Amino acid sequence: MSDSTRTRRDRTHWLYLAVIVAVVAGVLVGWLAPGAAQSFAPLGTIFVNLIKMMIAPVIFCTIVLGIGSVRAAATVGKVGGLAIGYFLVMSTIALGIGLVVGNLLQPGAGLNIGKSAKAGHDLANTAHGAGGTWEFIQNIVPSTLLSSLTTGNVLQALFVALLVGFAVQAMGTAGEPILRGVALLQKLVFRILVMILWLAPIGAFGAIANVVGKTGLDAVVKLGTLMLAFYLTCVVFVFGVLGLLLWSVSRVSIFKLVRYLAREYLLIVATSSSESALPRLIAKMDHMGVERTTVGVVVPTGYSFNLDGTAIYLTMASLFIAEAMGKPLSIGEQLGLLLFMIVASKGAAGVTGAGLATLAGGLQSHRPELLDGVGLIVGIDRFMSEARALTNFSGNAVATVLIGTWTKTVDVDRVREVLDRKVPFDERTMVDDDHGTPAQPQEAETKDLVQA
Repeated sequence: MSDSTRTRRDRTHWLYLAVIVAVVAGVLVGWLAPGAAQSFAPLGTIFVNLIKMMIAPVIFCTIVLGIGSVRAAATVGKVGGLAIGYFLVMSTIALGIGLVVGNLLQPGAGLNIGKSAKAGHDLANTAHGAGGTWEFIQNIVPSTLLSSLTTGNVLQALFVALLVGFAVQAMGTAGEPILRGVALLQKLVFRILVMILWLAPIGAFGAIANVVGKTGLDAVVKLGTLMLAFYLTCVVFVFGVLGLLLWSVSRVSIFKLVRYLAREYLLIVATSSSESALPRLIAKMDHMGVERTTVGVVVPTGYSFNLDGTAIYLTMASLFIAEAMGKPLSIGEQLGLLLFMIVASKGAAGVTGAGLATLAGGLQSHRPELLDGVGLIVGIDRFMSEARALTNFSGNAVATVLIGTWTKTVDVDRVREVLDRKVPFDERTMVDDDHGTPAQPQEAETKDLVQA
């Protein structure tokens, strides 16, 4: 058994080495042949779309199995309420950290910008087109039961999965055949996901080549100060703020957790999308010993509400633009913008390119004379989105462990064993049946059936 596990780990090891090679190749092609590089953009888009295709089924199966394995509906409500409260607090802290660092470094001071004004107005219109917070909440309810699994809306999939999970739970023993079927469906979904991940090097090459081909390396050099400040702030936030919180509450090392999720970080960097790692985050948190109910509620909700990296970006970019245009914000204006961004970052969470669009929408509503400066950020936004995505991902991984600890829905011994590499993650199936909530009879039968 150990030999077969070692073989499977070796195979996936080569896969992620291929991703690194593809990223380097993409940078070189984008730099040396920018025109040709942009033609490879569909490769990255297709791969990310393949991953997005699997997100709703993964969430649905995880939630239904998680709720079906517990008999107390109040547990789910407690996890959800605690998660939303935690997300609001951490987003506010992240926004505040962005303000502090932006005021200390003042990376935009001395610049003279006035071009690309239209870009800011277009992005602001995109943000306002999202309809605000109420329309965002309204869109959580899908038009049909099945459309939630086909539209790609994460919160719609979560909403329907909760309804189905509670309905199956209320059926009692009569719902066991349904759970057995969902367990088999989950195994099928993860098998498909594993096959898709073997296309990661191709997707990574296309995505990186297109980005470098469009923006060039000049944009990185010109605005390196802002990028460096933002990246360092994200590192301090993850390993400082989140790391200390994780250790003080759960006695879990942030360094071990980051090492455990190393392949997911690489996938995010390669595809410039945190969504590409969402299914694997669900599988790995489940494997680590957090109950499926907690994982299924916290992770998808966090992807819409727990945007720590985006929060840091919003305040730092706002200060940068104001200083670069020679119109710095007063302390009172900064606090007002902080409050506005807390709401705006949630209302536009479902917008494509939410970080940049929300920034433009916030400036238009709060300081419209600064909107023209968004054009400067556009050139390097894609590079900064890497740090945003990595920080958002880290925040959701930490949140899952913390909320699992607070609700007593995490196996502490299992967490230690996994993070100490004593229980390796099965890259071939991405599904475990022997941890978390006590195995139900139907789960045991399903395991035997699959292994037969």
